[in-house]
Amino acid sequence: MAAQFEVYQDKAGKYRFRLKAANGQVVAVGEAYESKSSAIKGCEAVQRAAKDAKVVEA
Repeated sequence: MAAQFEVYQDKAGKYRFRLKAANGQVVAVGEAYESKSSAIKGCEAVQRAAKDAKVVEA
């Protein structure tokens, strides 16, 4: 299984996403969104941003 984003509705009725690694471990989670389409757009934004992201020490 490749890494994948999962979009789901939380107990409060908001939509969220999580990124799961190939081994099934959650490696990132998104904020709460009012709609499923907004959560999907959040996934797409992470995909675009991470494409060229560098790893830096904070």
